[in-house]
Amino acid sequence: MIWNKTNSRPRCNFEPFDIACAERSRGAHDGLDRRVKVFLFLVFLSFVFSTYAQQTKDLEGRVFSKDGDVAGTHIINSTTQRATITDENGFFTIEAKLNDTLVFSAVQYRRKVLPVHAAIMESRLLNVYLEEGEIKLDEVLVMPYNLSGDLFKDLDSLKIGAIVTASSLGLPNADVKPPTQSERKLYTARTWDFRVNSIKLDPLINFFSGRTKMLKERVAREAEYDNFQNTRNFYVDSLFMHSLLIPQHKIDDFMHYCVVDSAFRTLVDSHNGLKIWEYMRKKSMIYKENNDLD
Repeated sequence: MIWNKTNSRPRCNFEPFDIACAERSRGAHDGLDRRVKVFLFLVFLSFVFSTYAQQTKDLEGRVFSKDGDVAGTHIINSTTQRATITDENGFFTIEAKLNDTLVFSAVQYRRKVLPVHAAIMESRLLNVYLEEGEIKLDEVLVMPYNLSGDLFKDLDSLKIGAIVTASSLGLPNADVKPPTQSERKLYTARTWDFRVNSIKLDPLINFFSGRTKMLKERVAREAEYDNFQNTRNFYVDSLFMHSLLIPQHKIDDFMHYCVVDSAFRTLVDSHNGLKIWEYMRKKSMIYKENNDLD
């Protein structure tokens, strides 16, 4: 071994007997190579992650249209297969990167395909306008039924069978009107329940507490209201306005004026439309006179 005075480090010569010195030099060189490789690998990973972070971002935008109904519009990134929908105001957020493809679709709008370019990536808010689309229906064939499209002609040519109802089928209790909630409560309140080991005293308690009387009055009021509504709906407003000269905002008040008369309630129970109308015609004269409507 030769001692180097310049750098105060031992230097190996090439003599065959100095093998230990050569091995130490080779080991130091290999350790340095491994550290350099690890460092370069970490630098490469850092570069990859940095590049990915720069290219991918949460793209924020808003969809708008002429009619403003943009809630629930579907936005799909067909490149990454990620999707989202807009909120009630049309705003959305979706992950995207350069050269991705965004697809905007809704039932009432035309499908729009938008490539993601550099300007979109740099924008703070992406505004996307959707055009209204046409909803095409399948063709309907009416010829198998020999229909011409003219309603009056087709009614004469069509063979319409009898309307199928519970009464036409002869089902039991088909004509029985189902009881109302108040009628069911009244029935329960005054019905005795005799059992083997006990007797239900609710009807007696309800009678003395006044519940039975209250339910009877409620049932009567509801029946009177139903008759009033049926009569009110039987005649259109134009009849009251043009024939009886009752203003539209006074029609309900006039009907209440008629309902308080027991004679009117008797006519309503008879279901005679002509007599009911004649009664209301005479009553309308008195009503208009009392309310200064002439």
